[in-house]
Amino acid sequence: MTTTAQMPASNPDVGRLKPEARSRVTNGADILPGVDGRSMTARRYRDISSAIIADQGGEGRLSEARLQLIRRFAAAAVIAEQMEAKLAMGVEINIVEHAQLSSTLVRIAQRIGINRVPKTITPTLADYIDGIADEEAAG
Repeated sequence: MTTTAQMPASNPDVGRLKPEARSRVTNGADILPGVDGRSMTARRYRDISSAIIADQGGEGRLSEARLQLIRRFAAAAVIAEQMEAKLAMGVEINIVEHAQLSSTLVRIAQRIGINRVPKTITPTLADYIDGIADEEAAG
């Protein structure tokens, strides 16, 4: 399973650089610069990012700009969840801040595209014909 921390660079020029010349984030060693990916917040951030990337058809189908929007969405979603957890525990939260954050999430989601991209699981016509030919040859 691919995670945000393991996202290879979408920019072909970055991929040509030696790993030593790229950042630890680009190489998949870190989720974010200077962040220990084992914290509960970092794991939730990674989970949200990974789920959205999967909904979009996988990282191979995404531009770097879209990947960056997904990272911003995941960060905002984690903050919103933290605020909502406080609310559920009876702690007062700033409702204006929560509303602005929710609005920001909606705008980013619209930019990313909120429709799930289905994977094609139907074989192509050529694959289907080749499979029939293989079955006939074997049987």
